[in-house]
Formats: sequence, structure tokens, C-alpha cells
Amino acid sequence: METSRTVGGRLRRSGRLVRWLAAAGATAMTTLALAGEPMTMGAGPAEASTAAPAAMAAAPTPAERWRPTDVAALLEEIDAAPGEGLDAAPYGGDAIRREMASGQGGAALDALADAAALRLAGDYLNGRVADRAGFDWHIERTDADPARLQAGLRQALAAGQVRPWLRSLLPADPRYAALREALAATPPADAGRRDRLAANMERWRWLPRDLGADHIYVNVPSYTLDLVDDGKPVSSYTVVVGAPATPTPQIAMAASSVVVNPWWNVPASIIRSSRLRPGAVNPARGYEFYPVGGGRYAVRQRPGPGNALGRIKIDMPNAHAIYLHDTPAKAYFDKPSRAFSHGCIRVKDIDRLAEEMVRLDHGRTADIERGLAGRTTTTVKLDTARPVWLVYFTAQAGPDGKVAMLEDPYNRDPRLIARLNGPMRLASR
Repeated sequence: METSRTVGGRLRRSGRLVRWLAAAGATAMTTLALAGEPMTMGAGPAEASTAAPAAMAAAPTPAERWRPTDVAALLEEIDAAPGEGLDAAPYGGDAIRREMASGQGGAALDALADAAALRLAGDYLNGRVADRAGFDWHIERTDADPARLQAGLRQALAAGQVRPWLRSLLPADPRYAALREALAATPPADAGRRDRLAANMERWRWLPRDLGADHIYVNVPSYTLDLVDDGKPVSSYTVVVGAPATPTPQIAMAASSVVVNPWWNVPASIIRSSRLRPGAVNPARGYEFYPVGGGRYAVRQRPGPGNALGRIKIDMPNAHAIYLHDTPAKAYFDKPSRAFSHGCIRVKDIDRLAEEMVRLDHGRTADIERGLAGRTTTTVKLDTARPVWLVYFTAQAGPDGKVAMLEDPYNRDPRLIARLNGPMRLASR
């Protein structure tokens, strides 16, 4: 029998999930018309956009709507952009100052200020580098609609709140604030550290602003998994992540069930790389082969001690076939660097994680215990799916707020730093 407390907890988590899904649904791809060049806010296979604002024209707006105090506030925020790890030059502050010095003002100044404000707002909200998929980052956004920026700028100008509005677009997460503080405290001579901090601040701008009060957070370079409930980490687990040749992608999904004694449906890529064929593997390993035509086979591995998924899999439907799961190869958990899997997340003590998730959901942990006592495949569904974030940060704040620099197992920092620091051009966003 469910108690009122249990029902209340389920309703609370359901409401949080709805809000999370609203923040992490399909990416908006609306286009801004800027001097005849398309600029979409959202993931896309394009270069970073940092052309001079003078080359762009914002959407038609009333003339002379930028008061001197508004322009001054915009220039102050442009000058503050390096504190967010962003080069200020592309926002055209010098061009705005020249126009102001000319005394002309009017529509020409409005156009420059509009273009600079929208460019800066877009980079604060969504990040400067548009080609996130090129970094295997596939976390989608719906909270980065350019129409929101157009409307927000109009409202900020009407209220005389240009700078507060711009700053409201930045991540509010304390972990981003810790990176900002670390950047401010790092001397200019330490360019390497400053560049890595800036790259990780950019990654935070790629994330939706609300990760959900209840979720699972895996930072690949830290080799750890955090279970978060009611906004607070309640436990942490050691994990093995994808090897450099088979990296773990950055995706958002939702854990919907715990599977005890799972079958493993072997991905086609692993069938090819491992050359799995009938008669080529020891029958004791439990592989079953099913012809699919053209000399190819679908392969499943039976539950058992040698199953690649171990005793437990946490199912998270996604296009990348990524799971959280157990493993028979437990020695890898003892290594300091743990990038060895085919892409999935192997979790040390996953039985404890599964029980925690079920207890926080509907509380029927006995279902897991019964499953582990036998060999039959048992699926324990969660009443409320729990968001899962697989992210990639090579600098992160610890519980004490101090930022630690982590290894870069997929060697992604140098390329992202080059994109942030190198020559920029206007591109689709």
C-alpha cells in the first residue's frame, strides 16, 4: 500500500521530470537574419560565429532606442566578456565607441548596438562554438530560442536593464561560478590553465540551464557518477568510461528501468571489431547467433557470470545504445585512468546504485534482491524516469568549491581552445 508520503514523492519527481524534459527536448533551429547571413541558435556542423557586428544588421527596430546609459551598460558587459572566457573583440565594442564619438548616434548606433548585444547574448546563452557535435556533444537544447533573445533585448531596453539581462543568460550553476572565480585568480602568464578553464566554461554554456532536481550526472574525465536527489548529491560511484577509440558520447537521456540478469544485444560495431562468428568463440561465453542475411549475424549473450553487462543494467533508451551496467572485468575499477569500455558506463557497486534509485522512486527494492538471488532476467521499472547526463569537463569544482584540473582522455581540449582563440567567421548557428 502506498503511503501519502510515497505518492507525494512520486508526484514531486514527476513534476521535476516534466520540467527537465521541457529544458532538454529537440533543439530549436530558428534562424536570425543578420545582414543577409543565416544565424541559427542550436547545434549545427558549423564554425564559431564571431564576425564583426558591423557586418550584421539586427531585426528591424525603432530608431534611436539605445539611450547613452544603455550603450554604456552594453560596453561594460562587452569588456567583462573575458571574465567569462570569451574574447571581447568580436562584439565590436571599438566600433560602437567610434560611432558614439562621431556624435551621429541614431539608427547607425542602434544597428551596431543591436548586433553586438544579440551576438553577446547568443554566446552567453548557447556558447560561442556552434559545432558541438564535432566534439561528440549531442545534448540538445530548447532553451536557446533566438526569438527569446530578440524579445529579451526589447524588454531590457525598455526597462533600462541591458546588463542584468545579458548576465541572466549565463549558467547559474555554482560549478560554472567556480570556474569563473578560478579564471579570475589565474595570472595571465599561465595561459595554458586559463585556456582550459575557458574551454570548460564554454562547455557549461552548451548545457541546458536546468539539469533537474533528481538526476544522474557522469563527468567522463572524472571517472565518477553522482546520484543527485532533491538538488543534492546523495552518493558517488567509480566508473569506467569509453576508450579513446570508442568514446562515451555526451548525451542526455532518462533511466527508465533496472534490468537484473540482462541479455546483451551485441552492437553491430562490436560484432565487427571482435569478429564474432559462429564457431569462432567459446560456447561457454554464452553467445547466440541469428542470421540476418548477407553473411551477417545478430548476436546476443545470455545472462550469466561472463555476460559483458554483468548482473545489472540500468536501461536508458537512446540512439547511441549507451547504458549504465555492471561488468565481470572489475579490475579496471582500480586503475587511476579508467577509459576502457566500448562507450557504455561500467559502474562499480551498481547493485547499490540500482537499489538507491528504486528506493528513491517507488521503494520496492525487494524486486532487485529477488532478481539477484536467481538467474532469471527481471525488469524493475521506475515510476518516474530519472534524467541522466553524460558530460565532459576537464576542470571541475570539488565539494569545497576549489577547481581541479582533470585529464583529457579524448584529447578534446586543444581543439576546443583553438576554436575559441583562433580566427573566427560568421557561420550558421
